[in-house]
Amino acid sequence: MSLDHPLCLVTGASGYIGGRLVPELLAAGYPVRCLARTPGKLAGRPWIDRVETAQADVTDPDGLADALRGVEVAYYLVHSIGGGKDFEETDRRAATTFGEQARAAGVRRIVYLGGLTPQGVPAEELSPHLRSRAEVGRLLLASGVPTAVLRAAVVIGSGSASFEMLRQLTERLPAMVTPRWVRTRVQPIAVRDVLRLLVACATLPPDVNRTFDIGGPDVVTYEQMMRCYAEQAGLRRRLIVPVPVLTPRLSGLWVGLVTPVPGKLARPLAESLRHEVVVREQDIERYAPQPPGGSLGFDAALHLALRPSREAEATVPGGAASDPQDADPRWSGGSHYQDRRHRCVNASQDAVWRVVAAIGGEHGMYSAPLAWAARGWIDMLLGGPGVRGGRRGAGPLRVGDRLDFWRVEEIAPPRLLRLRAEMRLPGRAWLELAVEPAPGDRALYRQRAVFRPRGTAGHLYWWAVSPFHAVVFRGMVRNIAATAEAQERAARAAAARARDAEPTTDADAA
Repeated sequence: MSLDHPLCLVTGASGYIGGRLVPELLAAGYPVRCLARTPGKLAGRPWIDRVETAQADVTDPDGLADALRGVEVAYYLVHSIGGGKDFEETDRRAATTFGEQARAAGVRRIVYLGGLTPQGVPAEELSPHLRSRAEVGRLLLASGVPTAVLRAAVVIGSGSASFEMLRQLTERLPAMVTPRWVRTRVQPIAVRDVLRLLVACATLPPDVNRTFDIGGPDVVTYEQMMRCYAEQAGLRRRLIVPVPVLTPRLSGLWVGLVTPVPGKLARPLAESLRHEVVVREQDIERYAPQPPGGSLGFDAALHLALRPSREAEATVPGGAASDPQDADPRWSGGSHYQDRRHRCVNASQDAVWRVVAAIGGEHGMYSAPLAWAARGWIDMLLGGPGVRGGRRGAGPLRVGDRLDFWRVEEIAPPRLLRLRAEMRLPGRAWLELAVEPAPGDRALYRQRAVFRPRGTAGHLYWWAVSPFHAVVFRGMVRNIAATAEAQERAARAAAARARDAEPTTDADAA
């Protein structure tokens, strides 16, 4: 093993930061071992075939001893936020055990990502969440292994719990009565910069054993962040009225009620915003290579975090650290609604695809023609394209072709057709039609409607039209399958008649 590329252990590899840190370490040339209590949670990660995995709990000394064998740099990225009444004791025991086993294994560096604590505030006045994170940092620093404790406030990136709380509050509430903490000053940092600094810690000098405050160049209030989010997301200006009556507990319950962020996460996040969290030093930048242009400011970090929604992709991109990833919580990545349906069809994949590829124009959408026509008329009244134009002749579909008030966004015969809605909507919508081969010369037809709402109007729109989906989308599945089966039967019958009509030769008779 090269001294330039020591073996790194990443705990919490199934989490938000850990799952993004692993590919960054691999890209920098480091061999990686992932520690997981349930390794199955790492299945499907694009990097899983390039790492070692070790199964252990961070409170299990024997399991940790095996996992830390040969490791030189250990990233400690676990904590028990929302983990129950005794989470502080669990964090304390885990950090102590991890530090002891790291020292015994000869680990030369521990790197821990904690929370930025306010200056001059006694520990007893901190939220339990921040207090526990600060204690974990102190325990690791006292472990006998040189430790770098990075302390961050709000991390800006799709999937980050603190960012998702910001996203959901801003998108769902055009007017809100808020706790006073919306005017607390914070210093957010882009997830790209968090990962850059974590990777740089692998090469810190051996005498460095200290905390580092990390943050972007901008100091803002939570209210300013919500207003900036609304502007970049194309939402109307939000009316924000802070009131003193919402305690941290009540505000956590309020966040959990109006957003999909689980209450067990919302409460500690809200409580941690009671005090100003601004960096006091940025000494870590002396050890970390600066990217062109330096650290990202809040606007730039937000721009990256909103890129998938802005580019209106129907699938999860996952190309950058700020993008959503498949393993992120279901409530992260911005709101989107789906209607999924499937059916096994007694026809070949090619037969089903021919029906799918003929959609639009004279064939319509294969269900509820009056409902689709009415939707087109309403769209025209609202200034949209309506159903004018149909489709471009009877030739093969191409990317960019128009189908009534849809546009072909992707086509991959004979398996996928994705349409993007061009009708006027409070959000963006797609319709995805997929065909897969199935045993017995049959096909599996899958249909998915996706809607990304924009603001409160988008959410209300989806719930208003949801009752009609059972009729429209279920009818599409049924009629596409029935049409394909009928065409397949007709083709087989025609082939049989053609064989019966063939003249019998003398050789055949013999």
